Formats: sequence, structure tokens, C-alpha cells
Amino acid sequence: MSGFDDRDGKIWMDGKLVEWRDAKVHVLTHALHYASSVFEGERCYDGKIFLSRKHSERLLKSGELIDMEIPWTVDQIEEAKRAVLDANGLTNAYVRPIAWRGVGEDMGVASARNPVRLAVAAWEWGNYYGDAKMKGAKLDIAKWKRPSPETIPTAAKAAGLYMICTISKHAAEAKGCSDAMFLDYRGYVAEATGANIFFVKGGEVHTPLPDAILNGLTRQTVIGMLNDRGITVHERHIMPDELADFEQCWLTGSAAEVTPVGQIGDYMFEVGALCREMSEAYEKLVRA
Repeated sequence: MSGFDDRDGKIWMDGKLVEWRDAKVHVLTHALHYASSVFEGERCYDGKIFLSRKHSERLLKSGELIDMEIPWTVDQIEEAKRAVLDANGLTNAYVRPIAWRGVGEDMGVASARNPVRLAVAAWEWGNYYGDAKMKGAKLDIAKWKRPSPETIPTAAKAAGLYMICTISKHAAEAKGCSDAMFLDYRGYVAEATGANIFFVKGGEVHTPLPDAILNGLTRQTVIGMLNDRGITVHERHIMPDELADFEQCWLTGSAAEVTPVGQIGDYMFEVGALCREMSEAYEKLVRA
């Protein structure tokens, strides 16, 4: 399989469609050195991006949170995403908008004089966790912890915040796991490397309070779906030793969708009825 740099197709960059292989940046781009970039991960189902405007709004908000004003409106970002899908003939795809500080007069930590750039790419992508959708993902417990919101802008979907995610997922895959679960700086259960987490006990659902993690759009959607079904949802701090008492577990995210979890460390979970119901209901919702 060819790399992501060597494909046919079009990518939208700074207001125009360019050939996929020509979508390049300079080696002295500020974001490459200082992680001054924010992004979104979205899925298009049957020609429609699920929660598209909410993703575009969050991209702009993430830019604000890292002191990087993105010079495009939500409507313009929406038009760019549609142009990319149409140009590549895609109706079911993963969509990646990304904004970053480009190359300019500044090449130190400060970058106020450098232009903010924006690109949108899209490609076909199957299940994020492969066959885990059926049998349940296996998760490692990361040695790194999600930082305090006093140290990072936890509400931003920013590239720099994913450094420990990459490290932790590599370590998990080396152990034969699909992903890793983080604790936060206080020792509470936080999230996976790119997805929020839910647990089931006695017919009720428990999920970490998003006070030190990204409150994912899929997370919010699934909580709404559970509320509509009259299922009690507890958003709270969860200690890791509580995992022994939970019966079911699943992950949520635009890429992960709703993916059952069968194991976290030494803790085992049933891929049970509620987990399957939510996974199937979500698949119907995004195509409605």
C-alpha cells in the first residue's frame, strides 16, 4: 500500500483544490517545530458528514484556545469539505480539516507574524479498530496521564496534545492491544488515545466527567441517545479499581464510532446487549 503522500486525488489548501501529491509545506513550517496546529476528524456517510457544522465550529474554537485565529468562516470550511468530497468522488469517507501556523517571519516559539493555513483532505477508511466492532477491543493502561487543564487547553483538539497518545498507542500495539486507556493527572479514568469511554453496571451507564479531557461530539451524541432511551447516565470521576465491577464497556469517537471493549489491562468486559444496541443505533443515526 502506498503512503498517504502518494495517492491520486485532490486536497483543499488555502482556498483551492490542489493535486494530492502537491499538497506540501516547507520544512520550517512553525507547526512542524512547535505543534501549533488544530484539526478535526469527521466521517461522511452516504454523502453527508455527520455533525459537520459542529466539527467546523470546534475547529475554530480550538484555534482560539491555542491563540491562533483561523481566517476562514464555518461556511467556508463547510464549502471546502464538500469540494473535497466531490472532487474525489467520495460519499463514504473520513474527512480531515487541519489548520496550522505556517512558515513566515517567526521561527522561535512566538509565531504571531506567521500566516495561519488551512487544508482539508478526505479518504476512504474502514473500522478504526478493525474487527473489534464485533469481538471487543483490547486496551492497555497507559503509563502516561492526561494533564491538568491548568497546564494545557484540554478543550482544544490540538496536535500537541496527542504526543502521549502516539507513544501510548505504540506501546499498546506492541503488547497486542488495539489502544490504551489513560488515567488523568488525579488518577481518575480519563479516555483512550483518540476516543471517550463508557461503562455499564446494573443497567446504568458511567462515563468520566470531561473536566480534563475533550468532550467529544460522538460522546455527546451517545449520551443523548442514552437519555432518549431513559437510561441513567452518570458523568462522574471514576477510579481505576471500579473497572472490576463494570459489566460492559465501549469507546466513542468520530473515527471509533461506537466500539465495544472486551478487555482493559486485566479487567474483562462482556460485549453485551446495551453495547451492541448503542453501536447499531449509532450506525443508523449517522445515516438517517
